[in-house]
Amino acid sequence: MNRYGVIDLGTNTFHLLIVDVNEKGKSTELFRERIFVKLAEDGIGKIGERAYLRGLQALSHFQKILLEHQVKNINAFGTAALRTASNGLDFIKAARAESGISIHLIPGVEEARLIHLGVTQAVELGEEKGLIMDIGGGSVEFIIADKNEVFWAESFPIGVAVLYNNFHQEEPISIEEIDVLLNHLEQILHPLLEVLKNHQPTCLVGASGTFDVLEKVLPNAQKTTLSATINVENFHPIYQKILAMNLEERRAEESIPPTRADMIVVALILIDFILKKVKIEKILVSAYALKEGILWEMREA
Repeated sequence: MNRYGVIDLGTNTFHLLIVDVNEKGKSTELFRERIFVKLAEDGIGKIGERAYLRGLQALSHFQKILLEHQVKNINAFGTAALRTASNGLDFIKAARAESGISIHLIPGVEEARLIHLGVTQAVELGEEKGLIMDIGGGSVEFIIADKNEVFWAESFPIGVAVLYNNFHQEEPISIEEIDVLLNHLEQILHPLLEVLKNHQPTCLVGASGTFDVLEKVLPNAQKTTLSATINVENFHPIYQKILAMNLEERRAEESIPPTRADMIVVALILIDFILKKVKIEKILVSAYALKEGILWEMREA
């Protein structure tokens, strides 16, 4: 029996996953926890003092859990916020000194590859192409793939923390802010839009937090253990409803987790932007993403 620990230091959330893998390759989840650290609370360019402290406290907590579970094979990896922040390397050094956890930075394209590896363990892609979309706080990864091949993958610096800080100042979000945001997406996602003309995926596969919220909010989602299927037609009414809410109303909405109430509007605008650019027949929500991709490679090493 081999025991593995994976720590995903995302821009908004730090995740810890601990699993056992037996001789036959069957994995058993022992522990899973996420802490909303919000490293980009003061912007993506530099980790603010409060977020810096929250991050170090979260890692010290994770280290205690890892010791309790006697985990020796550990992989901690940083993504967009730590790649971008001017004090990201300082944070990595401080984390090592205070918690003993060594953090490895992974580039955006590698992040996209590992997300695909994780997602395909939860969602069975068919012969037709799908567009995998992982919305993080600092970046969004897009992967075009079918069950046999990855055709294209890229990471873009348009995570929800970035979009929220730069484009969502009024409550509810104003029409002018939406227009500016859509123009920004049109420009920065131009490479993706050009590729989509050739590949034309028929399903959108969503990984990470915003899609988890959609799974709970949208009616008649067909759920399995590791995935859910959502009717695209049900997206727009919910999208319009949340778009019209102010922050206080979103926080009062039971279906929206309080930790996502601030940034969910820009996330939904991003999803709607993609849905309008591609003829998507269904949305699949994957329970697995980056952590599980990392775990798979640790097992195979």
